Amino acid sequence: MISSRNIGVVAAVATLLAAAPLSAIFQGWTWLIESIIAVAVVAGVAALTRLVRAPLWGQVLGMLAGLMLALTWLFPSGEELLAILPTPGTFAYFGDLLAGSMQDMRSYGVEVPDTDPLLFIAVLGVGAVAVLVDVLAVGLRRPALAGLPMLAIYSVPVAVYVDSVPAVPFVVGAAGYLWLLVTDNVDRVRRFGRRFTGDGRDVDVWEASPLASAGRRLAAVGVALAVLLPLAVPGMTGGLLDSLSRGSGNGTGNGGGSGGTSGRIDLFASLAGQLNQSQVADLVKVKTSEQNPFYLRYAVADELRPSGFQARNPSGRSVNRDLPNPAERAGPGVQQATYQATVEVSKSLSMSLMPVYAEPTRTDDLSDNWLYDTNQQVVFSNRENSRGRKYSFDYVRSTFTQAALRAAQPLPADHPVRRQMTATPAPVPEVEELVKGLIQGKRTDYDRVLAIYQHFSADNGFSYRLSTESGSSGQDIVNFLTNKVGYCQQYAAAMAWLVRSAGIPARVAFGFTNGSKRDGDTYTLTNLNLHAWTEVYFDGAGWVPFDATPAYGVPGATRSPWAPDNDAPETPSPDTEVPTTPTDPGASAGPSSPDNADRETDEGFAAGGTTPDEQPPVWPWWAAGLVALLALLAVPALRRLALRRRRGGREVRAAVASASVDGDSEPGARPVVVSVDASRARADAHAAWAELLDTLVDFRVPVDPTETPRATADRLVRDALDDDEAIGSARLLGRAEERARYARDPLTGERLLPALRAVRAALATRADRRTRLLATVLPPSVLLRWRTTLADRSGRMVAFTGRARYRLLRWNPRRMLADRAAR
Repeated sequence: MISSRNIGVVAAVATLLAAAPLSAIFQGWTWLIESIIAVAVVAGVAALTRLVRAPLWGQVLGMLAGLMLALTWLFPSGEELLAILPTPGTFAYFGDLLAGSMQDMRSYGVEVPDTDPLLFIAVLGVGAVAVLVDVLAVGLRRPALAGLPMLAIYSVPVAVYVDSVPAVPFVVGAAGYLWLLVTDNVDRVRRFGRRFTGDGRDVDVWEASPLASAGRRLAAVGVALAVLLPLAVPGMTGGLLDSLSRGSGNGTGNGGGSGGTSGRIDLFASLAGQLNQSQVADLVKVKTSEQNPFYLRYAVADELRPSGFQARNPSGRSVNRDLPNPAERAGPGVQQATYQATVEVSKSLSMSLMPVYAEPTRTDDLSDNWLYDTNQQVVFSNRENSRGRKYSFDYVRSTFTQAALRAAQPLPADHPVRRQMTATPAPVPEVEELVKGLIQGKRTDYDRVLAIYQHFSADNGFSYRLSTESGSSGQDIVNFLTNKVGYCQQYAAAMAWLVRSAGIPARVAFGFTNGSKRDGDTYTLTNLNLHAWTEVYFDGAGWVPFDATPAYGVPGATRSPWAPDNDAPETPSPDTEVPTTPTDPGASAGPSSPDNADRETDEGFAAGGTTPDEQPPVWPWWAAGLVALLALLAVPALRRLALRRRRGGREVRAAVASASVDGDSEPGARPVVVSVDASRARADAHAAWAELLDTLVDFRVPVDPTETPRATADRLVRDALDDDEAIGSARLLGRAEERARYARDPLTGERLLPALRAVRAALATRADRRTRLLATVLPPSVLLRWRTTLADRSGRMVAFTGRARYRLLRWNPRRMLADRAAR
């Protein structure tokens, strides 16, 4: 009974350890605390039912009842009896939680918040797994099968996590499972009483057996391989080779900066950092019916930190449902037109977001796993990625006049958008003073935003550069506003910060400029077109874009009538409606113009290309890999050839020479026979016989090591040879080996090498094509010899380890003390 209680406790703890991967999908640790309570109740009830010797079905019912009481106490509906006894209203509430969990799983992206529906389904799942593990490990004594429900817990984060699940929770869960197996096996061994080694020596209980030690080592190696091998496989998410291959081309900045490779994009608009994007990769192709579209966007960052803007987890519903109609909130002066676009994402870009133009109204070719966040106006998924996707959508393009934006009324102080989108970190005196001076005397929100927007101009000393400069203030925003150099992220984040300080909602948007690769109505967007800009909220207009980055630094930059180019020589009149047109790369504002030839241009801020235009050719690496593979496959054949040549160099035959007394050759001189050394003849016969046996193995002729050489030769002649020359050669080789083994004088004067060739030719003629090919490329005799050698060395290593361990145990202090006490 005590052992069952011990195993029950270990089963409960192992279940909690197996639930560690859930930490990758929850923002907090509430799920863990509530799961500990539920599992503790299940384990306690299981121990009590076993204490009263209840049958297995009684134990299961007791554990389920305990789990229900725990859930009732953790998730009360208000209709319980004595706070823990469920009622029909409780079960109805649990049904609502289950339905709500389905909705929350479709709405939230990982990491998910601690909502009651998600916590309920997590605790319910962990508790149910605890019941199954206890039944399998304790009731049925099948702890190995308990790994299946534990694996079910691990499959949840694997199925919903966008990136790869961290390795540490997997190791924790695996350790719990191994602990359960070890505990069960130790209990089984103890039931047999005192253990013995088999040679009459008893083993104390505290002394681990060699088999147990080997099992622990194998378990540790298995867990290590399970963690390290996926990290080292190219192409797997989060792979070690992928991280080692990350080099130049990654923007970096504080707080996570703007790094990214292989199409992975970090949604963080930092206020410091640098760009070093030397490689170019096509990421998106977009075809639109709009003549001059605005930026293609995929994400926003609206959580302001001291180092920049951070993206929040989006939430929403399926894009295939009715999407919001922008016309419902459009105020006077807002012009809207509907267009259609088709986007094709390359295989170089893999993220959980889909690039779309602002305010989509309908989508095609996207599954229900893709959701739309009406607040962030982004399309996202918790289960799929954008790699290689092609889809179409309708969208509404809104344009605004300056008069319409001036007529927009400030949002009330308690408006949700204003409360959330005007939040800033601790007040920065330099920022507050700058904003106060810029908006002084401005009567409308638009005039205040326009004054802040116009501050980021060349007339005020701002310029575009691929890196920021450090400062002495210790604050990134102050450093940028003082040094006045940076790229799109700094401009977008700084303007959004200043607008928020003025009490106006603002955020940072991420997307692509139109670029310069255009074929009719199709745009090819690369990592050089990745861009960030500011969006400001106006009542009756919604989110209005402002791009404060100098236009000369952004290929394909677009300016609007309500936010004209600060550095343009001419500015349109305030109320003149001018159609939005992308900057022509060949115009004066473009990076290639003579006036801006020496200025740096935006090289993309967050994605690294995998198919660069100037990347070195890949075929030399493939050729080198192919050569290495062929060389590896040729090792057995080369080994067999070298062995055959070494044996063939010992051909034995009598040497006949003519000599005279004076050493000159004369006609009719008496020939002198030079005999061969017996030991040399015996060694050569053995070498020839060994070569014959290897030849038999290569051509799949059975070899019986218990037969005599003559019996082997007779069987070979009877079963495999039908050529007279080959038959005589086989009998010659058998007779030579027999004389070398058993006779006083070995056989000499016979040509063994031609005999070997004759037998090999006869066997090759009789064999099929596959056998001949394997005998040449992968000789079975070499592979068999390698396997035998490896097995022998492993056996010797095990024997050596056992002897060393035995000698060390003889000097173990505990054994020495036990022996002295026995005396």
